[in-house]
Amino acid sequence: MNGAHVHLVVTHLPVLGVAFGTFLLGFGLFRRNRVIQQTALGVLVFAGLTAGVAYLTGEGAEEAIEGTIGAGQALLDRHESAALIGLVATGIAGAMALVVLASGRKGRPLTKGLAVLNLVIALGASGTLAWVANLGGQLGHPEIRSGQFAPHDAKDEADESP
Repeated sequence: MNGAHVHLVVTHLPVLGVAFGTFLLGFGLFRRNRVIQQTALGVLVFAGLTAGVAYLTGEGAEEAIEGTIGAGQALLDRHESAALIGLVATGIAGAMALVVLASGRKGRPLTKGLAVLNLVIALGASGTLAWVANLGGQLGHPEIRSGQFAPHDAKDEADESP
């Protein structure tokens, strides 16, 4: 397992964690269900922590794929810059979730205003991580780059004929 593989495995945790935690927090607020809200906040804290791990594994991934992909250094740099923004956004959402959880300790109700603010921050973090993931996906999948397609090989076409 090389640095790129580790990075690919780890990066799914914050992306999916923030999306799931955001949905769950919105649902918990809508239903006024404290247990669902607490679960969502726990997921957001976990996602915030895993975003740090994902960011730290990025350098090893870059070293593993440097010079082997058609995307080039410009796309790598864009992904890395976006990843820093995503790390900050997810870290803020996770830290805020920890604050909201702490506000409801010892049987006190969760502070609704803070939970709603956390939902807004988590929505922003989720959108940011979708952008980061899209840029990262473009590194290995040229077919999703705007205006570009995977190279067509005439040999492949000849292999398919009867």
